[in-house]
Amino acid sequence: MASKRQELVSQQQKGGIPPVGKQKAVAVAADAKNRRALEDIGNLVNVRVVEGKLESQVNRPITRSFGTQLLANAQNVVAAAAANKKPVTIQSDQVDARVCAKPTKKVAGKSKEEKKGEIIVISDDSNEEKKYEAGRSGRSRTCRRSSGKKVSSLTSVMTARSKVACELADKLKEMVIDIDASDKENQLAVVDYVEDIYKYYKSVEHSCRPRDYMDSQVEINAKMRTVLVDWLIEVHYKFELMPETLYLTLYIIDLYLSTEVTLRRELQLVGVSAMLIASKYEEIWAPEVNDFICISDRAYTREEILRMEKRILDKLQWNLTVPTPYVFLVRFVKAAECDTEMKHLVFFFAELALMQYSLVTNCPSMVAAASVYAARCTLKKSPLWTETLKCHTGFSEQELLDCTQILVNSHAAAGEGKLKVAYKKYSREQFGAVALCPPATKVMEELKASRN
Repeated sequence: MASKRQELVSQQQKGGIPPVGKQKAVAVAADAKNRRALEDIGNLVNVRVVEGKLESQVNRPITRSFGTQLLANAQNVVAAAAANKKPVTIQSDQVDARVCAKPTKKVAGKSKEEKKGEIIVISDDSNEEKKYEAGRSGRSRTCRRSSGKKVSSLTSVMTARSKVACELADKLKEMVIDIDASDKENQLAVVDYVEDIYKYYKSVEHSCRPRDYMDSQVEINAKMRTVLVDWLIEVHYKFELMPETLYLTLYIIDLYLSTEVTLRRELQLVGVSAMLIASKYEEIWAPEVNDFICISDRAYTREEILRMEKRILDKLQWNLTVPTPYVFLVRFVKAAECDTEMKHLVFFFAELALMQYSLVTNCPSMVAAASVYAARCTLKKSPLWTETLKCHTGFSEQELLDCTQILVNSHAAAGEGKLKVAYKKYSREQFGAVALCPPATKVMEELKASRN
């Protein structure tokens, strides 16, 4: 009875139960064969397909040695196929379900017999590689189509931006003229480090400027200072001194008055002593003390001048190496590519600036740049301000408008006022009579209107 029950279970697992009339014959045949262990009943291999016919099932159990043999046979067949470069058909009895690592997928629409006799086709390796490359290119094309635009990496974007920035910088360099190109053979022009010198001047000009000192002075005012400067410009012209001497003289006066309260009767003495100090610093042949006594109509003695000289030097702590407006004028005139007429007009405006107390606290570089800008406006140069001037001065037109307005107004009033030494000086043919040029009043009005 037990063996009969086992045969019924086996028939159920195989897909059906034999007819009732044949159950007895099946049991007798089963008893005649050697009995198998229960765990080997399910070790059945799929039906083989040979010449379109179904072969009987193989009920042999898969032992370790038999599995190894099946795997070796399959590898030999694959190796032969690779040598012949042809697709190979492997029958299902050569590779057992236990030996294969990946199970085959179910195919819809097939019968049970077709599923059992399914044939595994192994294609050539070269074909597989071609399919892989085709699939990868197809995926990349699909990604590009789906994105709708080219995707750029961060490196490519930054490289492109850097390239554009370099091109803009190169264009600006082309617009800025090399003003030192003609002086490369001149050792006194120090072309190799002239830019470094002016960078240093720009950095220290703020630390040595006079303050607004008129409120602290008791007996003197801005008008008295203007009278003194007008007289010193005439003395400087009569002594035929260097331009540097005049600008250093005014720096010494303003810095001394910033630190010391001065009486009205001593103001001219301060001016005379300051010019004596500047002459000793800048001139090769400086005027003597007696020359200053005579030029001041003996208002002061030798001892008073030398005493004031010592007092000024003590207040300034003997520090006379400072960037005056003249230092920047020389550089900015070169950057403006001035002709003789424009050069005289620039220095005319610079001397007018010395007389304006409102410009005392301004940086020397701004006063020099405003003098150049006022001269270009007076002569109606086009353009009024170039990239070369902007590069070397460090100022734009908008930054110079207020200071330039003061200079233009001073030019317009110079011919009618009482203090006209600078006006008469630059009205001579020696200086091209540039003071007689019409003031740039209308140009300044247009510039201020455009700014507003």
